[in-house]
Amino acid sequence: MGVKVTGAGFPFYTGKGARLQRALINFFLDEARDAGYKEIIPPFMVNEDSGYGTGQLPDKEGQMYQDGEGKDALYLIPTAEVPLTNMYRNVMMKEENLPVKLTGYTPCFRREAGSYGSDVRGLNRLHQFDKVELVRIEHPSQSYAVLDQMVAYVQGLLTKLGLPYRTLRLCGGDLGFTSALTFDLEVYSAAQDKWLEVSSISNFEAYQSNRLKLRFKGADKKKTLAHTLNGSALALPRIMAALLENNQTENGITIPKVLVPYTGFETI
Repeated sequence: MGVKVTGAGFPFYTGKGARLQRALINFFLDEARDAGYKEIIPPFMVNEDSGYGTGQLPDKEGQMYQDGEGKDALYLIPTAEVPLTNMYRNVMMKEENLPVKLTGYTPCFRREAGSYGSDVRGLNRLHQFDKVELVRIEHPSQSYAVLDQMVAYVQGLLTKLGLPYRTLRLCGGDLGFTSALTFDLEVYSAAQDKWLEVSSISNFEAYQSNRLKLRFKGADKKKTLAHTLNGSALALPRIMAALLENNQTENGITIPKVLVPYTGFETI
C-alpha cells in the first residue's frame, strides 16, 4: 500500500499495528520523562545552519530530503538530534544549568541512497520512520560517565520489552566523523537470523558544540565548550519487527506486559 501511495520505504500501520506503534512511542516517552528528560516536540524541518551545527552538512546532504535551494533550503530531519541540539546553538550557558536532558519523538526521513537488496526490505530500512531520541548537554568532566548511563538506560528499555539484545562498542573505523565514541545496541531478528541495530548512542565531546558555539561559563568566568551526546531510545521499525518475530505463539503474538496499558490488548 505504501509503495502505491508514496513509494518503497514508506509503510502504512493499520489497526492493532498502528496502536502498537503508538504504544511504543508513548512508552518510550514516559520512560524518558521518568528518567528526568524534558519532552520537546521540535520542527520536522531544519535550515542549513542547523544541519551544519550537528554535522549532517556538508557530509550527508545526499541522504537528506531537501526543499528549496540556497538561503531558502530546508531539510527534513534525519533524527530529532538535529533540532533538539540546535536549540542551544549560539547559547552561552551557566555551569549550574548543566546538565540538559532532552527527549523528543519525531518521524525521521532518510533517502538511504544506495541501499538495495533483500536485507533492506520490509521494516529493515525505511525512508520514513518513527524514533524517540535522547539528547544530553554535559560538562566535559561528566560526559563519559553519562555515556555509560545512556547505554544502560537503553539496555533497560530492551530488557523491559523482553527482547534479546547485544551491545557493541564501535571501532574507530566505524565511527561517524562527528563521534568520539559510539555504542550500538542490536536486537535479534528471528526471521532473518541476524542482529539488527536499534540504537546508536554517541559522545561527540566538543565537536558539535564547537560548530554550534555552545559554551558555558563557570564560577571562574572562563568560557568552555560543552559536550553533547545523543542516543536512540528507540528507533521503532526494527523494534516493531523484533516484537512481532520474537513473541509468536499458537494463539497469536503476545504483547509485552509493559505495553499492555498503552495498547489495551494483550495479543495480536
